[in-house]
Amino acid sequence: MKIALLGYGKMGQVIERIAVERGHEIVLKKDEFNTYDGLSTADVAIDFSVPSAAVDNISNCFHANVPVISGTTGWLEHYDEMAALCKEKNGGFISSSNFSLGVNLFFELNEYLAKMMSKFESYKVDMEEIHHTQKLDAPSGTAISLAKGVIENSNYTNWTMEEAKNNEIHIEALRIGTVPGTHTVTYNSPIDSIEIKHTAHNREGFALGAVIAAEWIVGKHGIFSMRDVLGSNSK
Repeated sequence: MKIALLGYGKMGQVIERIAVERGHEIVLKKDEFNTYDGLSTADVAIDFSVPSAAVDNISNCFHANVPVISGTTGWLEHYDEMAALCKEKNGGFISSSNFSLGVNLFFELNEYLAKMMSKFESYKVDMEEIHHTQKLDAPSGTAISLAKGVIENSNYTNWTMEEAKNNEIHIEALRIGTVPGTHTVTYNSPIDSIEIKHTAHNREGFALGAVIAAEWIVGKHGIFSMRDVLGSNSK
């Protein structure tokens, strides 16, 4: 399989290594200093760039008839626009805040727990996410996905980084050292606390999940999710 890497920072380099180990060929390493030459020869593109570049990267893939896996966060105000372009061009698209298998299991656990806890009004939920100091967006896309998972399975209606109202989930975003990513969901009551937590030890899980998603989407048309890739989209 021929892969175009859109974004060649630390994540892009880990993805390259894992892709090559799995027998794939890298035909483009796109960064801010080069062009999209080679994109049209790719079977699939993987975008781990920056928020300001993501929309251009994704739209160029659709125009080149190349399915795209996007792990870039912080650009989702343009998601509907990209989804419409995907449909117009009959493209293939997966955008996920996190491609890690462990995090996607954590998403499922979070939704299950939210459904259970929605019956007990004495518990108030809040979230904390910790990432390295080079991460540009806050809160993380993963934290937003976790908050949405709670909202869809409870009486909460919104998330905030400010002081939370009764129907809001507070998200605390911290930027510390080189932390790959830690997400904690806590239910607090006057009596006790219940907490679930995912800690990434390195970037390997994110990169492997993105490559697996890329392998899965080749030859497919439409907008998919990691639930589709992992075969857990039974909702």
